[in-house]
Amino acid sequence: MKKAIKDSAAVNVSRRQFIISSAAAGGGLALGMHVPFGIGEAAAQAAAAGTELNVWVVVNPDETCVVRIAREEMGQGTRTGLAQLIAEELECDWSKVRTELVTAAQNLARKRAWGDLSTSGSRGIRQSQDYVRRGGAAARIMLMQAAADQWKVPVGELSVDKGVIRHAASGRTTTYGKVAAAAAKLPPPDPKEIRLKAPVDWKIAGKPMKRIDTVDKLDGSKVYAIDAKVPGMVYATVKDCPVFGGKLVSYDEAKVAGMPGVQKVVRVNDSTVAVIANSWWRAKKALDALPVVWDEGPNAKVSSASIAEHLKSGLTSTDAFADSDYGDAPKAIAGAAKKVEAVYSLPFVSHATMEPMNCTVRLTADKAEVWLPTQNSEASLAALSTSSGLPLEKCVVHKFDLGGGLGRRIGSQDIVRQAVAIAKQLPAGTPVKMLWTREEDQAHGLYRPIAQCRMEAGVDDKGNLVGLYIRVSGQSINAFANPAAIKDGKDVRQLQGLWKQPGDAQIGYTVPNMRIEYAMRNTHVPVGPWRGVNTNQNGIFLECFMDEAARLAGRDPYEFRRALMQNHPKHLGVLEAAAKKADWGKPLPQGVHRGIAQFMGYASYSAGVAEVSVSPKGEVKIHRLVLASDCGHAVNPSQIAAQVEGAAVMGMSTLLSECSVENGRIKELNFDTYPLMRIAQMPKIETVVVQTYDFWGGVGEPTICVVVPAILNAIAAATGKPVRSLPLKTQGLTLV
Repeated sequence: MKKAIKDSAAVNVSRRQFIISSAAAGGGLALGMHVPFGIGEAAAQAAAAGTELNVWVVVNPDETCVVRIAREEMGQGTRTGLAQLIAEELECDWSKVRTELVTAAQNLARKRAWGDLSTSGSRGIRQSQDYVRRGGAAARIMLMQAAADQWKVPVGELSVDKGVIRHAASGRTTTYGKVAAAAAKLPPPDPKEIRLKAPVDWKIAGKPMKRIDTVDKLDGSKVYAIDAKVPGMVYATVKDCPVFGGKLVSYDEAKVAGMPGVQKVVRVNDSTVAVIANSWWRAKKALDALPVVWDEGPNAKVSSASIAEHLKSGLTSTDAFADSDYGDAPKAIAGAAKKVEAVYSLPFVSHATMEPMNCTVRLTADKAEVWLPTQNSEASLAALSTSSGLPLEKCVVHKFDLGGGLGRRIGSQDIVRQAVAIAKQLPAGTPVKMLWTREEDQAHGLYRPIAQCRMEAGVDDKGNLVGLYIRVSGQSINAFANPAAIKDGKDVRQLQGLWKQPGDAQIGYTVPNMRIEYAMRNTHVPVGPWRGVNTNQNGIFLECFMDEAARLAGRDPYEFRRALMQNHPKHLGVLEAAAKKADWGKPLPQGVHRGIAQFMGYASYSAGVAEVSVSPKGEVKIHRLVLASDCGHAVNPSQIAAQVEGAAVMGMSTLLSECSVENGRIKELNFDTYPLMRIAQMPKIETVVVQTYDFWGGVGEPTICVVVPAILNAIAAATGKPVRSLPLKTQGLTLV
C-alpha cells in the first residue's frame, strides 16, 4: 500500500517504546484480533468489498482471498513464499490469491498485531512461518464453522478444497465468499490449539509456484521508491565529507546560485551539504561545481596499508578471546607429524544495490511522510518521528519493493534523517526527493567488515587432522551499530559460522583439538551487515584452509572433510549431495579442476563444487557451479534455486572488487573501478535442494559462504598455489 494511513484508533506509544519493540521479533500474535484499523485508500476499498477474518486474511465476494504480507520484499521472494504458507492453511484457490502490504503505521495502530516487519538475516519466512500459517488456518476454521452453522451439521462432516466447502452426506456446497460475513462474526480459534498441516501434505506451499510480483517488473509498470513522484516535488543530492569522521567547514553557494534550476544550497548536518533544484540532474551538476571546504581530520592519513597493519596486530595479540576451545590445539599442532600455517585477508566490499539510496519526504506542521526503500519500515517510522519532531501517529512510511537491500537498508536510517533535514529547510509541505549519486553510494556505504585470519593445522602420520587453530582479526559490526551487544570486548557475532553451539551457524567439523579466537580491530570506516554478513568471510577462511590441510595430509579434500563430519549429518548431507551432482572423482576435461566447500549459516546448510580452469596468463574461467542447500522445509523450490543463483553472482563479484582506502577515503567510486560479475563471465549453475522436513532455515544468505571458497579451492587445484587474499587481481589473476 502506497497511500497514507488515516488512523481510526491512535495508539499512545512513546518513541522509545516503539523503537525497542520494533527491534524485537513479533511472537505470540493475536491472530484473531479485530482492532479498529485505519488503512490506506487501496486497502480501504478492498476491505469495503470484502470481509476481514483476521489480520492476515480478507475474503471478497468474488472469492478473491487477500492475504496480508508484513515482511519487506527486495527480490528475494518472501512475499510469494508467505502467501503460499497462508494459502496452504487457508485451503483457498491459489489462482485467486492477492496480496496486500502491511505498513508500519498499520502495525502501530493495531498494537503490532503483525509483529516484526523487518526483513534481514534470511528470517522473512523462517521466523514468521508459524504465526502466518496459524493465521491462514484460523480463517479456514472460521469459514468452515460458518458453513456448518448455516447447514446445521457438525463441522467435522465438511471438507474444503480451493475455497469450496462441501458436505458429502447432503451434496451441498458453498464458497468462502458466501460465508465470509458470517464467519467474521464468530470467535476466532485459539492459535495455540490449531493443528498445522505436515509439510509433506502441502499442496500450495512446497511447490515451485510462479512469483506473484513479477509481471509489473517485466512490463515496466512497477514503481520503486526511486520512481516516486509527489506534486510540487523538488530534487536534492548530497555530498558528505569524503573522509569518514570529517566535517563540513564551508561552501560557496554564490558560485552555483545562477546555474539552471538551482533553488538552494543547505547544510544537512555537520559533515554533509546538499543542493536543491528543479531536477535531480541540475542538482547534481551544481553540487559537482560547488566549492566546498572540508576538515578531513586525523583519519585523512589512513590507508589500506595502515589498516592491514592494524589488523595484522590482532593475529598475535593477547587481547583475543576464544569462543571454542577443545583439547589443546597449540600442543597438538606442535607435536603433529606435519603442520601448515596460513594468513588469509579479505577487503571491505560495498553493497552496490541496483537502486541507489534515496528518500522522498514531505513535512507539514501535523504530518510527516516518506517514500523510500527500507528493509525495516518500523525503524524508518521511528527515525522519521525523531528527526521530524512529530509523534509516531502523525508519521507515514510509504512502502515499496526494494531495488536491492543486501543489508544496507536494515539498520541505519541515515537516508531518512538526511532527507528530513533538507525538507526542514524548505517551505512547509514541499516534497523533496533526495537521491544519492552512485559515487556517494560507494563513498558512504556500510561496508562488509575487513578481516584477516591466521590458521594453523596439524596432521598425524596417517593423514588425520589432530589440531586446528583459528584467529580472526577484524572489524566488528556491533561496535559500530550496536555497542551494547559487546561485553568485555567480546563480539561472538564476528565468528558466525564457526560457533561451537548448535543453532544458526555451527561449525561442521569435529576436531579433537580446536581453538577459535577473535581479536577486535576496528577502523574509522563504517561497517554493517552485507549479504551473509560474517559467514561469507569465515566460510572462505575455514574452507580454503581445510583444502590446505587436506593437501598436507595427502588426501582428497572431499574425503578429508567427510571424515571430520560424521557427527554433523546435515553438514555432511549437503556436501555429499553437491559432490554427487557434480560427479566428484570422475575425470574432467584437460585443464579443468574442481574445488569443494561446505558451511552453515542462517540455520541452513550449504555446499558447493566449482569447476575452474586457469590459463598460463592467469585467466580464470569458472565453467560450472553445483550448489546444494538444505533449509529444511522448502516453501518454494524454484525460488530457492533463484536465491542460490543470486548468492552465487554476488559471491563471484567479490572475486573482482574491493573498497580500498587512500587518504582516509574509499577509492573505488563507480563500476569502472568497482567491477561486478558480468553475464559473459557467468558459469553454468546447478542447484540441489535437499529437503529434510524437520527445521526452518534461511535461504537468501547461506549459499554465498560456499561459492567463493569452492572457486578458490579449484584455482588452487589448478595452480598448486592457494589464493589467500582477494580480489583476484592482487594475485595476478583475472576472471574471464
